Amino acid sequence: MSKKLESITPELKSFIEQQKIFFVGTAMAEGTVNVSPKGMDSLRVINENRVMWLNLTGSGNETATHLQNENRITIMFCAFEGKPLILRLYGKAKVYHERDEAFEKYIDLFSTSAGARQIIEVDVELVQTSCGFAVPLMDFKEERTILKDWADKKGEEGIRDYWKEKNTVSLDGHETKIFDN
Repeated sequence: MSKKLESITPELKSFIEQQKIFFVGTAMAEGTVNVSPKGMDSLRVINENRVMWLNLTGSGNETATHLQNENRITIMFCAFEGKPLILRLYGKAKVYHERDEAFEKYIDLFSTSAGARQIIEVDVELVQTSCGFAVPLMDFKEERTILKDWADKKGEEGIRDYWKEKNTVSLDGHETKIFDN
């Protein structure tokens, strides 16, 4: 039922581009495993072994914190519409903050979004597909605009204040380094 591939095929790239949600899994050597849902047209397939996504402001900053200590990552997509499929991308990731040259280099890959916190670059080492036969069929209704509206209302200074309050320490007490130079 499952297949292991060395890279993202054109068919899988098309599948990824059609998805409205994906899930990111990270963990440090010890502590809490984090799985985060992502959406809002924030992921780009750069080539058959490289993807990037715009990590938006959230209530925590677990993914970036984990990746600065253990750069392994899994990204999972599920077909909630159409032909069943689960797709996982396994790899190593780098985190780019606004202060990093790479952030400026890659930010134009994405629509402008208030609250853009990091860009995550993933070097994909293994691609795995599986059946997805038990994933429910669900109809997409529409994107939520709550996060975008909230970030627009907060403005850049308000977002930074929020980061100071909510995004500087992980669930396990690790510094997120969101403001480090």
